[in-house]
Amino acid sequence: MASETQGLAARYALALYELADEGKALDDVASDLTAVRQLLSDSPEFLRLIRSPVLTRDEQSKGVLAVMNKAGAHALTAKFLGVLATNRRLFALPQMIEAYLSELARRRGEVAAEVTSAVSLSDPEIESVTEALRKVVGQKVSVALTVDPSLIGGLIVRVGSRMIDSSLRTKLQRLQLAMKGIG
Repeated sequence: MASETQGLAARYALALYELADEGKALDDVASDLTAVRQLLSDSPEFLRLIRSPVLTRDEQSKGVLAVMNKAGAHALTAKFLGVLATNRRLFALPQMIEAYLSELARRRGEVAAEVTSAVSLSDPEIESVTEALRKVVGQKVSVALTVDPSLIGGLIVRVGSRMIDSSLRTKLQRLQLAMKGIG
């Protein structure tokens, strides 16, 4: 089932990429999708809206379009989400977002990196993290930022299959495990 969802997500993401490329809206759509990804992690209500089997196609479509209009999303992004609702494919939206952003980065010769922080990073901090990642990876880096207050402090950085977890939460968990070993 997971590979079926990945295949479905890749097909929809590629279709969206081609439409966005045709309409010269690659960055607008990427920005919208990044905002939607953050909304999915911040809002349990929005997550319920896209995953609920109880809601009709029309109800999901109206709900998603209302959110997109309020967010000022590009018309292509809003229409894409409307099509997903009509086709009952909203459940795969998180994978579609990742597939779209990965495809965009790949075609631009960039490496996609996910950075999760406990608080929102300032512009200079974002530039510093991006530059440090560029030096480590050796090519342009496209950084996707998310905020997870449960980290307490520090960062979690994912580049491809590599992950660096310097969050305070993880350090405390390791300390707790070490303390259990002593007693």
